[in-house]
Amino acid sequence: MATNDALIDRALLERYNRPGPRYTSYPTAPHFREHFGEADLRDAIVASNGDPIPRRLSLYVHVPFCSSPCFYCGCNRVVTRDAARGERYLQHLDREIGLIAPLFDADRELIQLHFGGGTPNFLSPGQLRQCVDSIRRAFRFSDSPDRDISIELDPRFVTREDIAELAAAGFNRASLGVQDFDADVQRAVNRVQSVEETREVVDACRAHGFRSVNIDLIYGLPKQTLDGFSRTLDDVLAMRPDRLAVYSYAHLPELFRAHRQIHDADLPSPDVKLSLLTLAIDRLARAGYVYIGMDHFALPDDDLARAQSRGGLHRNFMGYTTHADSDLVGVGVSAISHIGNVFSQNPRDLPSWETALDDGRLPVFRGLHLSDDDQLRADVIQALMCSGEIPTHALERRYGIDFDDYFGACLERLAPLESDGLVRRDAERIVATPRGRLLLRNIAMCFDAYLDATADVVRPRFSKSV
Repeated sequence: MATNDALIDRALLERYNRPGPRYTSYPTAPHFREHFGEADLRDAIVASNGDPIPRRLSLYVHVPFCSSPCFYCGCNRVVTRDAARGERYLQHLDREIGLIAPLFDADRELIQLHFGGGTPNFLSPGQLRQCVDSIRRAFRFSDSPDRDISIELDPRFVTREDIAELAAAGFNRASLGVQDFDADVQRAVNRVQSVEETREVVDACRAHGFRSVNIDLIYGLPKQTLDGFSRTLDDVLAMRPDRLAVYSYAHLPELFRAHRQIHDADLPSPDVKLSLLTLAIDRLARAGYVYIGMDHFALPDDDLARAQSRGGLHRNFMGYTTHADSDLVGVGVSAISHIGNVFSQNPRDLPSWETALDDGRLPVFRGLHLSDDDQLRADVIQALMCSGEIPTHALERRYGIDFDDYFGACLERLAPLESDGLVRRDAERIVATPRGRLLLRNIAMCFDAYLDATADVVRPRFSKSV
């Protein structure tokens, strides 16, 4: 990771702090179209089965339920304490898995399985194991040592015994939500969670052989101060997680009802918010963490850092991943699949998702066939987000284009960023400089054709880049 002084230029960060996509996909999900249906998804799977070398599969399972609302959340979730809803949800998940798994050729290995939410551990360890067993029966599980079975956990509702059961079910990676340990912040966002219960989950994961533990933090939350966040960093770094995500809170009460519980007056000023970010970067650098990209950090011997160093890092709807050579299959309400050159998304509401499955249909709500231009720009943005550079010469050979000619308008948009020292160009590539690494979203936006909204494409609303 670059030094703090090289990575951070406060004046530039303030100037470029404007809304933009997070680029977990290109094109981004708001541009998916509703005329895409089940037949399109089936055709995409058939086409992907025809690849000369079978592509491996990554499976994402969305569990939407949460026992209580966190006011900062912008995820697709259902707040309930009714455990019976989890059992009904599992029954429908089993139906969806039973519909989609047989469409893939039997020689396609499942290399990655991730449970996200919501709060996946709303389901009991026994229910989670039941779901994993169902997936094992339906897909060909890889025996590779780099196979990942991961889960997002709310430490407030996990015991050491739960972790033992999850390990027995095959889970080997966990991501824990923390956000901030400061008591005032926790009350303001309706998530009271102690250092001790979080540490106990981290220790239990390690005791039961989990390969990696990630901790999520958020800066820009109500009531946050530099002193309070510094203490949180002390507590988190003492646990020495393998990975850390330090997200920016995007206050969008017009889009997310939960955000309306947060008072604007309690939010840190833009200057303080930027100071919170620089504090985190400085502390993580001093603690030996490698900057992966966007808001992710990892220890040098973690698989993410190793994948980045060898050029094998990938970014999708699950964030950064080491499994670049796989198709992504999403099951559960609102889940997104990326198979070949097609995106497909399930309904965002439970009744629509359940009705489709009750009728024996794959629950497809919308999707997108990527054009040749989409695929080229997706490669550009993927390379930038994962390696911090765009291999212009390699892309010319791969796509048979003259990069400067094809992307002439994009390079004009990029010119001010180059003048500001965020990128540099040579004959082979465009490289994000150390100070540009925190603004990868802004660099990627220069190559995003969809940000120039046309009459039939409504420009989506995004969070700010810092």
